[in-house]
Amino acid sequence: MPASHLQPWSFYGRQIELQQLEQVLARGRWFFMQISGRRRIGKTTLIQQALQRAGITRTLYIQIPDSDPAGVVAACNAYLETFGIDDRADGLAGLASLIGRLARAGYVVALDEFQYFHRRPLFDFCSMLQAEVDGLAAQAGTVPGGLIVLGSLHAEMTALLEDRDAPLFNRVTDVLHLDHLDIASILEILHTHADNDPNRLLFFWNLFEGVPKFYRDAYEQGVLASGRREALERLFFASSSPLRGEADNWFLRELRGRYDMVLQYLAAHPGCSNADIEAALAALSGPGDARQVGGYLKILAERYRMIERRLPVFAPPRARSGRYYIRDNFLRAWLHALQRPVSSVAFRPMHELIAQSDERLQESEGHALEDLAAQLYQERSRRGLGDFNLSQRIHGYWDRSNVEIDLVAVDEDSHRLRLATCKRNPARLPGAIHTLRTHGARFLAAHPRFADWTLEYAAIAPHITPGLRSELAGLGVIPQDLHDLTEGLAP
Repeated sequence: MPASHLQPWSFYGRQIELQQLEQVLARGRWFFMQISGRRRIGKTTLIQQALQRAGITRTLYIQIPDSDPAGVVAACNAYLETFGIDDRADGLAGLASLIGRLARAGYVVALDEFQYFHRRPLFDFCSMLQAEVDGLAAQAGTVPGGLIVLGSLHAEMTALLEDRDAPLFNRVTDVLHLDHLDIASILEILHTHADNDPNRLLFFWNLFEGVPKFYRDAYEQGVLASGRREALERLFFASSSPLRGEADNWFLRELRGRYDMVLQYLAAHPGCSNADIEAALAALSGPGDARQVGGYLKILAERYRMIERRLPVFAPPRARSGRYYIRDNFLRAWLHALQRPVSSVAFRPMHELIAQSDERLQESEGHALEDLAAQLYQERSRRGLGDFNLSQRIHGYWDRSNVEIDLVAVDEDSHRLRLATCKRNPARLPGAIHTLRTHGARFLAAHPRFADWTLEYAAIAPHITPGLRSELAGLGVIPQDLHDLTEGLAP
């Protein structure tokens, strides 16, 4: 029996969100709740958990298909049959009316992938639903049920529920956004089903970040406690692998052509500039496409929320020194390390393709370690753990004179500034200290307000041996590995 199956899977994290949803359900009166977050982030599971704890059995869950009105109505009627409800909808207007009747009867109705109602053929449903919602709100005290709408495309959910001209504007009574699981929850999963190996934490976090569904998939495949290449084979390369089509089905199917080229470049070059992307597209398809880069980036950032533009610490919001990153670890890992090897599995030896993917993932883990360390600093500070109290979100720093500092941590209360370098390979840390100090001096010259602050340097890696700790301490820097940074977070 695989080690990950020695303990049953449980519900991990989300205690604050669960409490908020339970409070809504406990009112016993009409509510209209919006829950948003990326696909697979655990929206449906959270609702199931809250309903179960509240003892609510009158429920209806419908996943809206990306279809025309007839397809949506057919899917809804199939769900009604599955949930043992005799009513049927005869059109979009009938569906809206049915939701009203069920809410008055005490049902909690959940409509998943609600953003598809932003499509032109389905948009009239929002006006139909508005009439029902307004009637229910007017009788809120006597309506025991409620409506939950779930969505994964931020821009389209915003257009449906928050734009002033939208039929459902200002109708939502409660809003909940689900982000990734925090690292403490991931540590609980790994502690329960594998071990506390820091390299395992970095491997899975680089792949899955905080998406609970993917950790559940790894648990079901029995590879949470396995070696890297066995995990990759079972999750991505085998014929029954649960994640081999995940990115294409849920991230990339709506994108075509140049958007894919931009994402591929960002996956291979995290932290690139607008000029870098323009040059890459010009080399691939000519200067015409390069001139459209701003539009591609805007849509990928605002509509799909696949990428983000980061500024160096202390930079003004309109600074030109922004760098672009893919927001989602899974998408970045898929595009950079997994997509092409997985698609080639019918033509080349599987073990060679898995080895190639693993090598590329190890490359990307260097960048992932910076993000992981920054998030750990933030979680530790929020929980009052460790030796550094952050006064703002932790960021890296760079400028046009090639100054690069992986992490800049600021403690305004005690006037402490910590500059850190992160290396996946700990053997590279001693050689990086001189550069860190040199760039630190340039940073202080550019930001003289820190001249009288206490300045600290830190060196971060997944695992640091006692001998290397002594060497780094002798160089005047604080050695920190993932054991140090997760202390007190892990169960």
